Amino acid sequence: MDQTVEVVNQVTQTVPAAQPQDGMWGMIIYCVVIMAILYLFMIRPNKKRMAEYQKMLDSIKVGNRVLAAGIYGTVKKVNEKTINMEIAKGVVIEVNKNAIASIE
Repeated sequence: MDQTVEVVNQVTQTVPAAQPQDGMWGMIIYCVVIMAILYLFMIRPNKKRMAEYQKMLDSIKVGNRVLAAGIYGTVKKVNEKTINMEIAKGVVIEVNKNAIASIE
């Protein structure tokens, strides 16, 4: 019995303990890969689309025909955050620039 105890003690002393950091590096690499995929397929295209939309809003001029909140009209005045657009003869409404969907 004493011999088996000695053998067990020798084996436990010679076998190195498993290091938990080995699994940790795999998890870190996995997280980095997932974040890269999210950036490439979701965040980057959305930023590009928003930049194009902002460029369109900045290019609005008096006389443009626009679609805002489902209403077509002609731009009569451009303010910093709003536009005045004529939707019928003599009918001018004020619309937030962010409500503009397209310029014709």
